[in-house]
Amino acid sequence: MGFENHDVERKTLAILKVLSSLQKPSGARIIAQCLEDQGIHLSERAVRYHLQLTDERGLTQLVGRQDGRQITEKGLSEIRAALVKDKVGLAISRIELLAFHTTFDYELGRGSVPVNVSLFQKDRFKKAIQVMRPVFERGLCASPLVAVVESGRLIGDIRVPEGQIALATVCSVVVNGTLLKAGIPMDSRFGGTLQLQGHRPLRFTEIVHYNGCSLDPSEIFIRAKMTSVRETAATGSGEILANFREIPAVCRPLADRVLEGLSRAKVGATITMGNVSEALCEVPVEPNKIGVILIGGLNPVAAAQEAGIEAENHSMCTTMDYESLVDYREVICG
Repeated sequence: MGFENHDVERKTLAILKVLSSLQKPSGARIIAQCLEDQGIHLSERAVRYHLQLTDERGLTQLVGRQDGRQITEKGLSEIRAALVKDKVGLAISRIELLAFHTTFDYELGRGSVPVNVSLFQKDRFKKAIQVMRPVFERGLCASPLVAVVESGRLIGDIRVPEGQIALATVCSVVVNGTLLKAGIPMDSRFGGTLQLQGHRPLRFTEIVHYNGCSLDPSEIFIRAKMTSVRETAATGSGEILANFREIPAVCRPLADRVLEGLSRAKVGATITMGNVSEALCEVPVEPNKIGVILIGGLNPVAAAQEAGIEAENHSMCTTMDYESLVDYREVICG
């Protein structure tokens, strides 16, 4: 944003995010209350000062003295761009934040689940869904549950542009969040491309550690066209997106129950879980821990990319209510 004061810069970005999430014009009092809920302490007067700065830069605009301000398209772009120096380690930070905000209760079938958002051109979306179908059918995804958001609507901080459709897919971080609520810490080590042979996991062929990486590794591998998800869905052999986690060995019985519950709720697909302190798919595991490999939520989108259907991906970007998700077959049939 070009401000000289880094503290002002960060607070202004926080205000923009609040305006984006509110999805309607709002005044300084409401914004200050929302910031307070996030642990950011700004008085109404201070919020007004920052809003004057965002007005000057075209990031917000005054709708009316009674209605307050709304965020502009330029402001939404600023949120997505953020600051390069604030993105260091963002992948692991986003995992931890999304896990904390996950409230899903698999026994009740309700609560918030983390999702990825992929933006497709409207005229290509139907074809993209057809390409994804075998991937969903073979279970090469974190969940068969999805959501479709039309242009002009907001999903998280993202406003779906004109002429595009957003597809929300469940993110594997739902496992982190649900285990966390059960009292089980999960160490997220890396994302990578996992080689399957005869439908069985063999080894990771490429990995990117979350710590210090500004992008979800899945986004990197999709852009680089390093997957063969369509081939894997058809033959059982190929390279898919997957994530490597670790949990304390003592938590294994409880983790098994949680993962079984998630499976019944059709979220958080696990490829395999290892033995105590033993390497899993050629990846060393810390002493007294167990390796866990989760299927990447963006595998269906990777298949579309392989078919030449481009998408703008925003992985691990927000949460959605579980009850608002539908089975992928409803989207195909619709």
